[in-house]
Amino acid sequence: MLIMIMRNMGKRQVKNESALKEIRLPEEGELFGRVLKMMGGENVMIKCADNITRRGRIRGKLKRRVWIRDNDIVIIAPWDFKESERGDIIWRFTLPQVEWLKTQNHIPKDF
Repeated sequence: MLIMIMRNMGKRQVKNESALKEIRLPEEGELFGRVLKMMGGENVMIKCADNITRRGRIRGKLKRRVWIRDNDIVIIAPWDFKESERGDIIWRFTLPQVEWLKTQNHIPKDF
């Protein structure tokens, strides 16, 4: 009986990726950014909307739940100290969400 129950438990299928999460926009002190390079561990290089390249840190809440890859659009919160060098990644957008952001002019088309 136990074996049958485990066989029937499959992965939950998501038909529409854009319906998975609501879109979150940057609040005060947060910026859009594009991941340039994975540096290993929890560190990534991010080109921010203010044309500053920062070293971002993937927060512990996102570290194992959300996989971040090159060219992903993220929201970064610069640190209070070393504001122009470091920041925390607090959100990652899916591809349909990025397309929606571009059509609504929240981010530039070439970003």
